[in-house]
Amino acid sequence: MKTEKPGVFRAWVLASRPKTLAAAAVPVLVGCALAYSDGCFRWPEALLCTLFAFLMQIDANLINDLFDYLKGSDRGDRLGPRRACAEGWIAPRAMKRGIFCTTLAACVAGLGLLRYGGPELIAVGAVCVLFAFLYTAGPYPLAYHGWGDLLVVLFFGFVPVGCIYYIMCHSWTADAAVASLACGLAIDTLLMLNNYRDREQDALSGKRTLVVRFGARAGRILYLAAGSAAVLLCLWFVPRGRLWAGLLPLLYLPFHAASWRRMTRIGSGKALNGVLGETSRNMLLWAALLSLGLILG
Repeated sequence: MKTEKPGVFRAWVLASRPKTLAAAAVPVLVGCALAYSDGCFRWPEALLCTLFAFLMQIDANLINDLFDYLKGSDRGDRLGPRRACAEGWIAPRAMKRGIFCTTLAACVAGLGLLRYGGPELIAVGAVCVLFAFLYTAGPYPLAYHGWGDLLVVLFFGFVPVGCIYYIMCHSWTADAAVASLACGLAIDTLLMLNNYRDREQDALSGKRTLVVRFGARAGRILYLAAGSAAVLLCLWFVPRGRLWAGLLPLLYLPFHAASWRRMTRIGSGKALNGVLGETSRNMLLWAALLSLGLILG
């Protein structure tokens, strides 16, 4: 059943899914905090990296909206937030224009970083744009073949955290690698819960996520394990003289465990959207705790 059609501006705001911008903010926060702790943080690069990350997140959301609709994945039994193309709020042709404009804006923001990081960032930016499309578009959409979680670790962990640190500090360290991996795993809890909620609809649509492949029990285990691993990896910083960066993220664990218990108790249905909100909050809490720990260190 179609919902009441919003105005043009609100339709685009809903299509951009502003609540998902937390996933773009987390790696920026961690990368900037790590650079600050090593004495090389600078505001111009931080602002440009934030702008690029947010634009790419919105771009990916618009691309997913369009291509999931074209593939017939967004049906009337969808449990997650309504999609603009599927609801008829934005025509596919208009969505294509929106994707073009957002991609162009992200590229312009990325070009601004060349002054600070060098021409090698062109390749990184091109890969980000390419995989934003490959996630749901093309003859082999990666999200439909179980690659989503790996891509989250790469493009919400290693790429943003590592690149922000590289742009500011012009180096790559073991600390940056560990922080990148931990960040990717923390954000993957959001995708894991999303796929857990949508497992039945995804199976009908031919979307073979890890939860569809291995079952609901595996999804619950992976959700708990990803968040726990993100915290345990932070202990790496303790013997390296960053005590608070290792200890403060431990405060995230009770919140993550509580969300996991609620996820397990609910099991299925739209009620899991509440746990999705909790997971987003927990993810931000983890990033804030690690970032504060790095700054204090």
